[in-house]
Amino acid sequence: MDSKKIISDWFHQYSDDIYQFFLYRIRPSDVEDLVQEVFIRAIKGLQSFQGNSSPKTWLFSIARNVAIDEIRKRKRNKWREPLANQVNIEPIDHLTPDFFLELNEENKLLYKSIQSLKENYRDILILRGINELTTEEAAVILNWSDNKVRSTYHRAKKALQRQLGGTDR
Repeated sequence: MDSKKIISDWFHQYSDDIYQFFLYRIRPSDVEDLVQEVFIRAIKGLQSFQGNSSPKTWLFSIARNVAIDEIRKRKRNKWREPLANQVNIEPIDHLTPDFFLELNEENKLLYKSIQSLKENYRDILILRGINELTTEEAAVILNWSDNKVRSTYHRAKKALQRQLGGTDR
């Protein structure tokens, strides 16, 4: 099968999930560009895809690396700005109005709470809780053991619950 056709099929199947991953993983200013970057990298690396994992987990692995690269790039750029001591998390009131039109009140609070957690917790909550990936799929994407996925997901849910003002039980 033609590589462009494969990527096109995968784009139609998984781009919405990857878009949602980026919405919660990083500030949503350039989400469409980041989704495109995932599929550009997939086209370039398709010959190295051996089918040891599903296309979905392979694409999410690429998306996670794109997110990490984007966050690093933004951090480098912050040091170049005069206000280099800003907090790493963009305050929620500075996000684009279009982003908030897509979110209801509950999702706004969820987004803000997830952004305040440490990186590993954000990753696992987005992959398992929001994108509803299996433990095994998340383990492949994060390069973790299944046990680490389960325990980190459990701890992340407790941390999120604390952030949302719930109990710690």
